[in-house]
Amino acid sequence: MALITAYWGLDGIIILATLLITLYLYMTRKFGYWRKRGVREATPTPFFGNFTDCMLMKKNPSHLMKDLYDQGEGVPYIGFYLLDKPCLMIRDREIVKNVLVKDFNYFSDRYGSPDTNDRLGYANLFFIKNPVWKFLRTKLTPTFTSGKLKKMFELMTECGKNLDAYLDLLILEDKGMNIQVKDLTAKFATDIIGITAYGLNVNSLNNPDAEFRKYGKKIFEYNIIRGFELLSMFFFPTIVRWTGMRTFGKEATGFLRSVLWETLTERIKTGQKRNDLIDTLIELQNTYKDQNIGGFKFDGDDLVAQAAVFFTAGYETSSSVMAFTLYEIAIHSEIQNRLRKEILDALHETDGKITYDMVMSLPYLDMVVSETLRMYPPLAFLDRVAVDTYKVPNSDLVIEKGTPIYISMQGMHYNPEFFPDPERYDPERFSEENKRIIQPCTYFPFGEGPRICIGARMGLLQTKLGIITILSKYEVEPCEKTLIPMVLDPKGTLTSPMGGDICLNIRKINTY
Repeated sequence: MALITAYWGLDGIIILATLLITLYLYMTRKFGYWRKRGVREATPTPFFGNFTDCMLMKKNPSHLMKDLYDQGEGVPYIGFYLLDKPCLMIRDREIVKNVLVKDFNYFSDRYGSPDTNDRLGYANLFFIKNPVWKFLRTKLTPTFTSGKLKKMFELMTECGKNLDAYLDLLILEDKGMNIQVKDLTAKFATDIIGITAYGLNVNSLNNPDAEFRKYGKKIFEYNIIRGFELLSMFFFPTIVRWTGMRTFGKEATGFLRSVLWETLTERIKTGQKRNDLIDTLIELQNTYKDQNIGGFKFDGDDLVAQAAVFFTAGYETSSSVMAFTLYEIAIHSEIQNRLRKEILDALHETDGKITYDMVMSLPYLDMVVSETLRMYPPLAFLDRVAVDTYKVPNSDLVIEKGTPIYISMQGMHYNPEFFPDPERYDPERFSEENKRIIQPCTYFPFGEGPRICIGARMGLLQTKLGIITILSKYEVEPCEKTLIPMVLDPKGTLTSPMGGDICLNIRKINTY
């Protein structure tokens, strides 16, 4: 005799069906949340909400966010669901401005979050919550003043010379050589971050086994497991807490903790001053080492977390922008030729020396990089969470405390109302004349408001240096392996090309 019927098999079917129905009812209990509030909502799927394609690694989350943005055409916002959780996609630029700037105090925290026990991931400036975030931001901002960037640039130019020497050794003449440019630019960016932030000669350009490059690749290695871990950081923080996922991955976390703490202690021991990030962290440790600020301490992993996120975010974003820029100007040779002429004319004026002022004074280079950032923003969406109940101005909508808020950077950047013919790569959008007509809060590749990327200016500086170094002596062209049109990796949370790299032909040219 079975539990329910006379047959164990039938009992099993009944129990399984009951569990599935119960789970179905539980996971769909909040569906219709937005519709009841008079908000258009994207039709969700049981169990996954609107995230089925991302969960199955079939669609890049940036593309999904843009799809949701496009579904909301004609309305200021659209509701959707992460599994069973109601979320809101903001489309109206005035409301975007309210969320990111004007009413920032209501939306000061990101929704995405690592496990609080993962201190390297959670306690850094990117993810940490208010009020600790505000305190940290204030203390770390002086690291990126124009004066300090000028001093850092002297070290950056040494990395630029190393990049030039590396390419020269490849003897890129005649037909040139097919090169994975994302790997090239990542090595260059890794070397810059290593020397400017930590005083370490990483030398990843000349050493294929350099540990910083090795573990940097592991952090953004978009296999299914790592892709799901990064996806969860931004969209499913509850799953992150349940599973104990690590923001940088287990191996990279151990490496970063070890090498960065070793660098800190060595600098303390020698008393050497370099006016870099490590010096700033040591100063903060000396000043606040006995204080506990909202659970944050200027010691151990909490301190190292700032250096860790600076390394990972700094090299990945800059290398991506460089690689996508090289890709686009390889396809658009007229843009490449105009840009090279501007670079060579400027080098002629400085007797061949790349200086900080020279890099900052190239208008067409700035236009080209700005257009790359429009089409390929490194993190193509912004996430926030309502830290208190908020009434949307000039609306009946009340956003409840704890509601995740998303803004599709890609959606705004590709909206033809703001950027006509958005699929076309056109640096002229960012000429001095045209920049004046770009509407506020429609273009924000580094975010906007108080939580805008703290290292944006440094990222742009090293990106421009890399492009100048390459284009001053080399030409980039598509090759038989170049993916045209570009396709983004569906497993990548950050904007990444399919397969993780871009293959281009690089050829030495006669510039005399």
